[in-house]
Amino acid sequence: MRRKIVAGNWKMNNTLEEGIELAGQINDLVENTEINDVDVVIGTPFIHLTEVNKVVGEKIGVAAQNCADEKSGAYTGEISASMIKSTGSKYVILGHSERRTYYGETNEILVKKVNLTLENGLAPIFCIGEVLEEREAEKHFDVVKSQIAEGLFHLSAEEFGKVVLAYEPVWAIGTGVTASSDQAQEMHAFIRKTLVEQYGEEVANNTSILYGGSCKPSNAKELFENADVDGGLIGGASLKAEDFMGIITAF
Repeated sequence: MRRKIVAGNWKMNNTLEEGIELAGQINDLVENTEINDVDVVIGTPFIHLTEVNKVVGEKIGVAAQNCADEKSGAYTGEISASMIKSTGSKYVILGHSERRTYYGETNEILVKKVNLTLENGLAPIFCIGEVLEEREAEKHFDVVKSQIAEGLFHLSAEEFGKVVLAYEPVWAIGTGVTASSDQAQEMHAFIRKTLVEQYGEEVANNTSILYGGSCKPSNAKELFENADVDGGLIGGASLKAEDFMGIITAF
């Protein structure tokens, strides 16, 4: 049975001190709230990883927001998957639309990052999604299928079973616009069908597919009621402990 997951992505927010405080607040809420089988993840900036892992308990997994596409070496400013693993973190967010758009990440680069993440015992949260122009041109299904196929279909079924997918309609990120519940379910069902064609029903039905487009406490319940929406990758709402908790408890 696939996992329900609510993962926060803090992006480039919070000093170390602020991050430790926020992680502690989230941890206290999670520890003192009855949660219905939901895996909670917080994705922090690199400099927070070690300290946040010390603050949170076993109910919360910590994610990096990216990793290098090389194992080690003369790559100034890069952080390797093995370094992330050494902090106690469990996940790496890969292929976020902001990384693809602002830093030119291609599917070819992401193949290397996915491989290194898995080699180091970390779970990729692999992001996929279309921009507004692609949706308006009715190319959104083709775009998402291509991202999955080119970035992940080199994996064996066993390897793919360690991947979490996050669908982010790019036109809904940080804009206040949210895909309708029907739009979210339509795309998530398409993604699962794509996985069935490649890996079969068992792998597809065990893969968690998160929604990542302006999910808030006010709309999380409606989104999560969809059969193929298994949780959320949360941006702005993960920066306030109470809002993040409101999404976690929407299940």
